[in-house]
Amino acid sequence: MLVRSRLLHDVPHGFTTRYGGVSRGPLDSLNLARRPGETDERLVENWSRVAAALGRRAEDLVLLSQVHGRAVLRVRRPSGPLAVAGEADGLVTREPGLVLAARAADCVPVLLAGPRGGERPAVGAVHSGWRGTVQDVVGAAVAALCAEAECAPAQVRAAVGPCIGLAAYEVGEEVARELEAAGLGGCVQRPPGARAHADLGAAVELQLRRAGVGAVERLGICTVSDPRFYSHRGEGPETGRFAGVIAA
Repeated sequence: MLVRSRLLHDVPHGFTTRYGGVSRGPLDSLNLARRPGETDERLVENWSRVAAALGRRAEDLVLLSQVHGRAVLRVRRPSGPLAVAGEADGLVTREPGLVLAARAADCVPVLLAGPRGGERPAVGAVHSGWRGTVQDVVGAAVAALCAEAECAPAQVRAAVGPCIGLAAYEVGEEVARELEAAGLGGCVQRPPGARAHADLGAAVELQLRRAGVGAVERLGICTVSDPRFYSHRGEGPETGRFAGVIAA
């Protein structure tokens, strides 16, 4: 059900796979978002199983309406599995017991953890598609986490989760140019006679390091080629969503 980062071994966290839930059809089986054909009952059961794997309840969840922007919310209370805390693409908290989630199906989910030790460790979850990457949403999330934890970026750890890989992510020229304008040209390749390709995972890792994050682990799993994960590019718009989850 969960793929974990060695870097965050001391924090309840994980990136969910598509296995271990009760959804049906193209959503089989651990879909974590409202999709055509999904029911609230199955969605709550799926989230309950994910939360239990972290030692929490579905009622402890904080979810977002993700809008491919740069906004990051500092949250104090849960939304539950069927509501959202607001429109944004990042969450941070120090509130004990909360479970933050960033949903994806090719975009980059990122989990953040503040300094080890202490009674109230700060954590964060980020969704970074190409638009959010151009806007450096992970940089905004690191800044918010540091403000929340009163720590330096060098004390933050980050895990970059499964996302579409370079070979699978063919992009239009407008996307390539926006990534280059954001200082991420090294993550764009232009094969002779072919359309450009972009490495979003590498771009997000670069942004985390530019933000001064002390330790970064990129899992390097491609959602298009790895059948454990939902992929919008590989399966079409009817597919489900997985999530990066982390508990305070």
